[in-house]
This record gives sequence, C-alpha cells and structure tokens, in this order.
Amino acid sequence: MTEQAQHRVVIVGAGFGGRYAARALRKAGARVTVLNGTNHHVFEPLIYQVATGVLSPGEVATPVREFFRGQRNTEVLLGWVTDIDVEGRTVTAAAPDGVPYQVPYDTLILAAGTTGSYFGNDRFAEHAPGLKSIDDAVELRARIMNAFEMAELETDPAAAERWLTFVIVGAGPTGVELAGQIAEIAHRTLPGEYRRIDPAKARIVLVDAVDRVLPTFSPESSAAAAKRLRKIGVEVRLGARVVDVDATGVELVTGTGTDRLTAMTKIWSAGVSAAPLARRLAEATGAGTDRAGRIKVEPDLTLPGHPEIFVVGDVMSLGGLPGVAQVSIQGGTYAGRTIRDRLAGKPAGKPFHYFDKGNIATVSRFSAVADLRGLRLSGLAGWLLWLGVHWAYLPKGRNRASALVRWATAFLGRSRPERAVTSQQIRARTALRQTAAAEAPAAEAVPAGPPA
Repeated sequence: MTEQAQHRVVIVGAGFGGRYAARALRKAGARVTVLNGTNHHVFEPLIYQVATGVLSPGEVATPVREFFRGQRNTEVLLGWVTDIDVEGRTVTAAAPDGVPYQVPYDTLILAAGTTGSYFGNDRFAEHAPGLKSIDDAVELRARIMNAFEMAELETDPAAAERWLTFVIVGAGPTGVELAGQIAEIAHRTLPGEYRRIDPAKARIVLVDAVDRVLPTFSPESSAAAAKRLRKIGVEVRLGARVVDVDATGVELVTGTGTDRLTAMTKIWSAGVSAAPLARRLAEATGAGTDRAGRIKVEPDLTLPGHPEIFVVGDVMSLGGLPGVAQVSIQGGTYAGRTIRDRLAGKPAGKPFHYFDKGNIATVSRFSAVADLRGLRLSGLAGWLLWLGVHWAYLPKGRNRASALVRWATAFLGRSRPERAVTSQQIRARTALRQTAAAEAPAAEAVPAGPPA
C-alpha cells in the first residue's frame, strides 16, 4: 500500500457536512473514518414531520453505513467524540458501552452539528424540549398526541384548556412549521374522534422576541407566512421574550409588561449553539468562536495555524453564513475535494464560496413561502416547490417513495399515519401531569383520574 493511500482522514459527524465530505473523498487516496454518535443520518429539514405524525422515523433517518456500503476506503465507527488531541492528532470517542477508544488522524474534518440553545436557561429544557434528533421528535410526538388524550380525561374545563394549549417558542422555520402542523392536527385530523372535547378549539401560540416570523426571509415572505398562520388559527405573538418556563406555562416580557401563557405542551425552537466539542477544539487551537460557539475558520475552512483541521457545517463560522443544510452540504463537499486535491499533489484551489440557493419553509398543507435569488413564491406555488426540493434531497429511493405515500395520506386526506405513542411515553407524560397538578393553584388543580 502506498504512503499516500495510508493518509488517514477522520470525519466527526455524519450529518450533511460529514456525509458530503466523505462522499467527496470516495476516490481519494486516503483511509476515511466517519465517527458518529448514532447509527443514522437525520434529514433534519423534515424532522418536524416525525414530531407531528406525518412521517415515520425511518423516512428521515438513514443508517450511516448504508451510505458508504460501496465506498471501500471508508469505515464507520459508532461513538460520541469526547476529545481531540491536536498535538497527538488523535480523536477520543466513547463507544455505546461507555468504553473510550482512540482514532488517529492525519487530516480531521469536524462536522459535529449543533444542539438547542436556551440562552443560559437550561432548566427550560425539562418543560420545553427542542427538536434536533429522532429521540426529540418521538418525544414531542408523544407530548402533542397525549395532550389531546389528557384533555379528554379532564372534568375541569380549565384543566382541559391547559392541555389544549400549545406554545411554540421561536418563529424561525422550525417553529413556523411545527405551529402549522399542530394546527392541522387540531383542525383537520382529530375532529370527530373525541366525545368530551373539540380538538378544533385547541390554542396554538407561536412566540418570539423578534418583530416578524421567519426573520431570515424577505419581509414580504414573512408577512405572507404570518397571514397564513393566523388564517389557520395560530396566534402569532411577536416582540415577546420568554423569561421562564415551568410545567404549566411560560412567562413573557412584552413592550407593555409581563404576561403568562398557561399551557401543558411547550416546544423550544428559539436558537441553537455549536456542539460542546467545537468550543473544546477552539480552546485547544486558539481559534476564535462566535456567540453561538461556532469556530471561526479561514477562507479554506481550516483552522488558523492548523491546515490539517477542517471545520464545516453548523460548527463553522465564516462571513456570517447561516446554519442551514446547504451551507453544510457545500462546505463538506469543498473540504473533501480540497483534501483529495492535496493528496493528488494539486495546487491549492480557490477559497470556499457559498452559493445561496434561497430559503423555503412550509406553513401548512398547500402553503409555503420561498425566497429564491430574487424570486418570491407563496401559497400553493411555494408549497409545490417545497415538496419537490425536499423530495429530491431525501437520501434514498425508498425514503422518497414512502414519503410520497405519507404526504398524500396527510395532505390530500386527513389522516396522520404516525400517531402511535408507546406505554413508556405515556408513563413519562403521566409523571409530568402529576408534577403540573402539584404546581397548579388549588382552585385549578388537575383531577387525579378520568371522568366517571
């Protein structure tokens, strides 16, 4: 085996950035190792549809090994990376059983992704989970579906109203998409299935401190999205900052004072921060970070003084680029090709240039908004574009075929194919209900059992 073929490339993370970096190295003279904390790659743009019962986990999660089945120079190892020894050029990871192991590298690509950010208020997470993983999506689905079940069991109208109130914190794409889909569940899927409650009376509130929904979109698209949300029954409360979250609601500060929204189901989509590993690597190399903990990189996506370390995707900070899938895809591809060219002895190429293909977000069935390099679409035209783009980017043919069936069932019909909640999830929600009952005022205590 040649010296060049022995070059070891380690990729931390199998999200969009890591996956496309490894793909670009498929014909390189290198041994590629992909390290990931789970055995699957998540198609994050559609994960909210798992949380709202449209798609199954298997339609947005693909086994990492399946991507590289025919890529003979690439191996996949399961483990959470806990440390990077920059001087010794080794990566330390924890196996599923907790036992650590090390992987040496000649070139490293960090594509570790992000975690939800509560802006220093991590205690909010217990009552308002975020949406970053399949586990998160399944948990949120349980919370959403069980809220209607718990409301059906209540004898006190005030307690039932608490269960039928949903607060989504954060008016970016994820928050808008979740709010729209919960409204669809309440108004289209569930009516007629309950005898004591009317699901259509559910209150869905979208809250953010910003002055418009989808702030990264054009003002026209933001206005169109807000108009559609209100039309389908979503309350949009802007200029409202969340200062506390507990089992029974959220506390807000607005321009006119303080307010409280009483709700049993809260979802957090207000911000993200780079994975903790990014900060540790920045400290080890002396690289700077931005407010979200993302590492500031050189124009070729390497760390200052460390041309052997590339940082791509959501953990990369360069020229204000957004943390979206296309930045990760293009950055991962660029890093992989740069390494491949280095190994082939080619001169250094051009700095990384991001080609902005635009923004697109769905609001409800048959309605989306899109900003595409000067072209703005909304309503059905935007939704058809959203459908085509996401269908095309789903990673496998089987995912695309089954997703089309699910979309037809949910959007043309009224059904939600994935509404099952496990007994384990029910027990978790029962514990939350008991906590809420203990915290509620005596006059509004949640009854302990079902109606007679």
